[in-house]
Amino acid sequence: MTGNMRESFFANQLSVIHPLRYVDDGDFGLLDHVFEVGGKNKTAKQVKHVEKSFVVADDIEIGYQHKIPLWLFGFLY
Repeated sequence: MTGNMRESFFANQLSVIHPLRYVDDGDFGLLDHVFEVGGKNKTAKQVKHVEKSFVVADDIEIGYQHKIPLWLFGFLY
């Protein structure tokens, strides 16, 4: 349930900017970027071989390298 809410929130915020697409590696694709959405312990294991990939993590306050806090996407809408 929590995973669905995270992904729904992410898709809702970014779909205003550009249509999202589903990708084999990761949860969503936006232009040439791939995003994997998860909790604070989510790693980049699933998308590590994708050049422009990011982990969007819930329950973190600040990002580091290719890990972005989920709450920041709320400012896009």
